[in-house]
Amino acid sequence: MPASADLTCLTPDRLKLHYRTKASGREEGSQAPKVMAEKPPVVLTIAGFDPSSGAGATADIKTIAAHACYGVACLTALTVQSTSGVRRVEPVDPALVTETLEELSKDIQIDAVHIGMLGSARVAAAVADFLSGRPARNRQSRLPNIVLDPVLKSSSGADLLDAAGVRLLIERLIPVADVITPNVDEAAALTGLKVTDLEEMKAAAGRLHELGAAAVVVTGGHLEKAIDLLSFTTKRGIEQEIFKAERQRSNATHGTGCAFATAMACHLALDRGIAEAALLAKTYVTAAITNGYPLGKGPGPVHHLYRMTEPRRAAGPGSESQE
Repeated sequence: MPASADLTCLTPDRLKLHYRTKASGREEGSQAPKVMAEKPPVVLTIAGFDPSSGAGATADIKTIAAHACYGVACLTALTVQSTSGVRRVEPVDPALVTETLEELSKDIQIDAVHIGMLGSARVAAAVADFLSGRPARNRQSRLPNIVLDPVLKSSSGADLLDAAGVRLLIERLIPVADVITPNVDEAAALTGLKVTDLEEMKAAAGRLHELGAAAVVVTGGHLEKAIDLLSFTTKRGIEQEIFKAERQRSNATHGTGCAFATAMACHLALDRGIAEAALLAKTYVTAAITNGYPLGKGPGPVHHLYRMTEPRRAAGPGSESQE
C-alpha cells in the first residue's frame, strides 16, 4: 500500500499493520498516528436499572452501541430483579433525576431520547418538567426524537409505575413524545380498550392519537402472529403500516420492549424516517431474540450485541496492506 493511500476505510488493526510496512517508512511496531473519530449520534436513555442487564439502562446502552451511537443515561429507579422476576423497585430522588438531565443536556448535544421505566409519579413529573419546561441556560430548547416506551408492568407482573404515574404519563409525556411504543397490554391499559388483534390495535392507536401521540407503534410480539402496527400523523392525515413476522419460539425474550424502543431512537438519531426506523428496529429485535443467551432460571436476555459474533465481511480489493 502506498504511504499516501487513504486510510479512512481501515480498521485500527489494519492501521497498525499499515504503519509497520516498509512503504510507511516506519520500523515494525512503531506507533501509528492517532486518527480522530467522527462524533457519533448521542442517544439519552431515561430508564431504570436492571441488575441482570437484560432490560433497563444497561441493556439500552448495549443497544445504542450496537447501532454505532453513543449512549448516555439517567437512572430513574433501582430494582432488585433477575430473569426470574422483579422483587423490589426503589425510585430515584426526583431532584437527582432533574440534576442529571440538566447536567447532561448542558454538556452534550443529544440527538434522541428513549424513555423507559419511570418508577413513580414524582419521577415521571420530573422527566415531563425537563422535556416540556422552559429551556435552562446553555441547554437545548427541545430535545429531538423522543421515543416513549410506556413501561407499566414487568413481564413477571410486578407494577413498575403507580396509578398517579400512569395518569401523568398519559397527560404530559405522550403529548411531548415523537413516538410511543406500547405492547398490546400497555396499549390496553393506556386506552381502556381491549387489544388482542390487528383491528383492536388500530383502534387503540387511534385513541392514543386522540391523547396527543404523534406516532404510535403497537408491538404485537405477545400475539400468536408477531404483528406490529405503525400509525403516524402526516399532512394527509393518519397513515398506517403493518409489519409481520413469524413469532420467535425462544425463551430469550427479556428486554425486547426496551430493545425495540431504544433501537427506534437510534435510527431516528441517524436521520431515518419513522417507518424505516420501525422496520429496522423490529428486524434488530428479531435477530437479537434468535441469538439470545440461555442465562438464568427465567426468560433469558436477548443478545443486544449479536453482530459482534457475526463473521466479518471480506475486505475489498486493494484494502489489505502489502508487506
